[in-house]
Amino acid sequence: MDRQALTDERAAEFVRDAAAAPSLHNAQPWRFRHFRGSRTFEMRADPGRALPHADPQRRALHLGCGAALLNLRVALAHGGWHPAVRLLPDPADPGLLATVRPAGPGTADGALAALYPAVHRRHSSRYPFDDTRIPERIRTALGDAARSEGAVLAFPSSWHLEEVLELLEEAEARNLTDRGSGQDLADWTRPDDSSPVGAAPDGVPGYAFGPRKRGGKAPMRDFAGDRPVAGRAAADFERSPQLAVLSTAHDRPEDWLRAGQAMERVLLLATLEGLSTSFASQALEWSDLRWPLRDPVSGTGQAQIVMRLGYGPEVPATPRRPVPDILDIRP
Repeated sequence: MDRQALTDERAAEFVRDAAAAPSLHNAQPWRFRHFRGSRTFEMRADPGRALPHADPQRRALHLGCGAALLNLRVALAHGGWHPAVRLLPDPADPGLLATVRPAGPGTADGALAALYPAVHRRHSSRYPFDDTRIPERIRTALGDAARSEGAVLAFPSSWHLEEVLELLEEAEARNLTDRGSGQDLADWTRPDDSSPVGAAPDGVPGYAFGPRKRGGKAPMRDFAGDRPVAGRAAADFERSPQLAVLSTAHDRPEDWLRAGQAMERVLLLATLEGLSTSFASQALEWSDLRWPLRDPVSGTGQAQIVMRLGYGPEVPATPRRPVPDILDIRP
């Protein structure tokens, strides 16, 4: 096939890959347009899929869209294209988050293309990980992956890790009794979806909640809230969870998009290295708890996401919206 011929079918395949990205409560807050004539993709925010309580500034929305943008870049590179990206290209249209124009063929980024096998293998795991330490070689590679997208990835240890865990525990306790957080869960979780068959195309299904935490220090969000979930077991989680805090120098929408791309690049590489991953974003939803997550040595940096990494079981994917619902193809 002539790789210069970007057919509607190939455009749809690329968007399907993009939409495999993670997002807060799996809200999938993105839409895409593909213009046949210019071979250009637009990625737009879907404001109806923002979480008004947990994400009033739409920072997490930008993170999720940034992750989808990275997946699109990876898919295009895998197809032999070089994705030329412009972030926030129109100040008068803040809902237009990015444009991507495939250039090439023969100019693809090999490092990006190599991540493609992980795009549909990466799933958020809310199950216990074992306490095997991630090798330093992998930690360094993950930090390099974040740095290549303009972000910093740090693995808290010792007293700093304990402080981060305390902040996350405090945030989870607040969320469990907060009416707005409860409404977010009601809107974006599906406790009755017990298997991928017939599950809703968005939100977090019951089969992906993972077990209730019986013991351990892993900072797990309980997506069930105060609702019973039939057949849900309890389990002990890690005694020494391995967390990574991803941060940027500034805290603007452009930085959020860059952080989302860095986050997904880290997650894809982690997946290729055999790691399981999930998120511990509760403290980032409270402004007074987010600030202390910054680098304790320099006192600088804006924490954007906290990731939990380790060695855990294979888990099923959460559902995704059909491509026709998120892609508009134009002349």
